[in-house]
Amino acid sequence: MFSLLQNLWQTRDRPPVGSPAWWKAWVRRCQQAPALLKQAWFYARLAAGGARLEPSVFFSDAGLIEGRLDQFSAGRQSFIGRAELAVHAPLTIGSFVCINDGAKLLTASHDIRDPQWPALARPIVVEDYAWIATNAIILPGVTIGRGAVVAAGAVVSRDVPAGAVAMGNPAQIREAQRATTLDYSPVAHLAL
Repeated sequence: MFSLLQNLWQTRDRPPVGSPAWWKAWVRRCQQAPALLKQAWFYARLAAGGARLEPSVFFSDAGLIEGRLDQFSAGRQSFIGRAELAVHAPLTIGSFVCINDGAKLLTASHDIRDPQWPALARPIVVEDYAWIATNAIILPGVTIGRGAVVAAGAVVSRDVPAGAVAMGNPAQIREAQRATTLDYSPVAHLAL
């Protein structure tokens, strides 16, 4: 539960004691304390359910994660907004990933050709530095490549190559639109 808070504390701003920036940082810390405690509690519940989470993963306002938590993992310094994650098959989120509010990652659907309508679950992999924008939907069996971007509202039913941009419904792939050298952290500005 406290590994997230410990990580935020270790990466905090450290302005000179007594300076205006120091006072501003402490006011901000006091304002954020309730939300951070809620975040730590949510993180602890996921970990208790078997999810494999790096201490620096950040969930914005909890979101909705349902299914088999033991099949969910998220790498370091990834940001997951108020997204819906349906974990019925492995859902692997890499490091430095940004998943915005309203996104849906669905690892299961149904076989509409079968009269018994059985569930079909297939894994989803989101590789390092990928960005899944607001209200995008990722369907079962999809891999989002390293540094790929899924545009707002896109519905992705097939793999998105590294560095490509997927947009539209159904998503169309535009090859190699993104910078190839990526070095940022979606959670860096969240430090205490």
